[in-house]
Amino acid sequence: MQRYLAAAAVLLLVLLVIARAFQFKKLGIKVLRFGEMDKKDFIIVPFALFLFYLIITGAFRLPTLGKTLFDIGWIAWAGVAFCALGVAMFAWALVSFGRSFRVGLDEDHAGELVTSGAFAFSRNPIYTAFALVFAGMFLTMPNWIILVYLALGATVIFRQIRLEEASLRKVYGEKYDAYCKKVRRFL
Repeated sequence: MQRYLAAAAVLLLVLLVIARAFQFKKLGIKVLRFGEMDKKDFIIVPFALFLFYLIITGAFRLPTLGKTLFDIGWIAWAGVAFCALGVAMFAWALVSFGRSFRVGLDEDHAGELVTSGAFAFSRNPIYTAFALVFAGMFLTMPNWIILVYLALGATVIFRQIRLEEASLRKVYGEKYDAYCKKVRRFL
């Protein structure tokens, strides 16, 4: 049961992004800016596809790569709680973002600097949400490959945060610096 719930959390994250992208497309706003400023972003696509494979095989207990590290019920339920918290934080961040939501960097149509809602508590609530879901997924499907993905995911998230921070400083200047002094990077 816990594995299904963790897989559902990841699926829900993807569906929320796709739904938001289609919603904005109807308003004439291009949300998917992924890879436009940094072509190396496209390395994330095969990374994500393999992760989805691991999630599906783990959730349905199909033959998979890697060995299960442990199988403890209460730890798996803690993982479900992490996933649920991550999905809730992600949804809150999407609502807080309003029309400024983008996947990737968009210096040409940046919109207003969002500092309210989820962004009043974390400068990166979406990445924090992803980290919570990744950690929860590992706790529900404790496979050594997913553990490696957790570490690689953290590396990719930190890289993207550094790129976005530089872009936000370029676009918003002192306003962004003042925001950084008031609100932590994560929680």
